[in-house]
Amino acid sequence: MELNMEPTKKTAISVLAPGCAYSIEDPFGTANIVNWRDNGTGNSQPTDEAIQTELDKQNLEWTANEYARNRKAEYPDWGTQLNKIYDDGVTKWKSEMVDPVKAKWPKDNSGPV
Repeated sequence: MELNMEPTKKTAISVLAPGCAYSIEDPFGTANIVNWRDNGTGNSQPTDEAIQTELDKQNLEWTANEYARNRKAEYPDWGTQLNKIYDDGVTKWKSEMVDPVKAKWPKDNSGPV
């Protein structure tokens, strides 16, 4: 799952039945699968229970990676970082650009510190 892509029913289905085509109808917030085609993959339409189990798993991963999304938003763009490395070296880049962001957003999601 992509770091910046919040889990949805579609992301769960794509893991459970890759390569299949379908559409989702959501008139009452139920997000029902319609027009299922396996496109020759042999994958059958996943049950609502299987989809919910996968979605719960993806939501846990999404929550666990909150620190990484926060870090990514705070790091300077790559051009600025490469200039810092070129001008001042890797040690200064790490101590002045990387370490402060990592300290602010620890892996245990307890930030900002």
